[in-house]
Amino acid sequence: MTHTPDILCIGSVLWDIIGRGDTVMRQGSDMPGRITRLPGGVALNIAMALARFGLSPALISAVGRDPEGDELIAACKLRGLHTDHVYRSDDLPTDRYMAVEGTNGLIAAIADAHSLEAAGDKILRPFEDGSLPTPYRGAVALDGNLTLDLLSQMARSPLLEHADLRVAPASPGKALRLAPFLQAERGTLYVNLEEAGLLCQATFDSSRDAAAALLARGAVRAVVTDGGNPATVGAPSGLITQDPPPVSVTRVTGAGDTFMAAHIAAEIKGAAPDAALTQALSAAAQYVSGETKI
Repeated sequence: MTHTPDILCIGSVLWDIIGRGDTVMRQGSDMPGRITRLPGGVALNIAMALARFGLSPALISAVGRDPEGDELIAACKLRGLHTDHVYRSDDLPTDRYMAVEGTNGLIAAIADAHSLEAAGDKILRPFEDGSLPTPYRGAVALDGNLTLDLLSQMARSPLLEHADLRVAPASPGKALRLAPFLQAERGTLYVNLEEAGLLCQATFDSSRDAAAALLARGAVRAVVTDGGNPATVGAPSGLITQDPPPVSVTRVTGAGDTFMAAHIAAEIKGAAPDAALTQALSAAAQYVSGETKI
């Protein structure tokens, strides 16, 4: 029987190698801590969170046919994710992300998503070979680890013109890759304050100002977060701004992905806009406080 996922998660599926120290760190710090390897990548983080919220996600990505890739696919299946549509490359290694975190947050990170970029539109074959219904009409979470060319193609593709597109940059350094969705007036954009500033070529003091500016630049809908400061959902019907719950931060990598997944899950299940934002902020707060198991 063909499985119909609740949502497609398109983008990076890789190993996160995270070093965490239990002190304040800065450039050049050399501290004791813990180094962990976990399944990660924006698309995979979103998919894992969606599964925790009771949805059935399918991954669209590129993973190498190397031992690391086999381990990663097995880890995805163990977490209830559908991997049948993942492109497995014979000659590209499985991607990796490396970060160092202190009690004061993320110190530095390097994302090596070169294999996903090199695979290009090969990852979209399930839309073209009948593996997925076309045009696709369900929800799609999409991340900015794809190339600008591929994101531009997807922003205008008739295969996705009826999809409920939810788009996030993989990092501030890749925020400008979301520009095609502003130009095509497609999808809901999930960005933080810095990423919103890059997209709008401006500096913002609040998520509310940033969301309003994104709408003015063509965004159909924009969800802007600002760490522990108020977050805003902007839509043609107006702006909704809420404060996140105050918590002690024990981790930051993956927090934005958890927020996005919780917001999508709430809306898919029929929550009103204000309730969906409340649920997303609560889920992200639980995650950064370390209460959420991953």
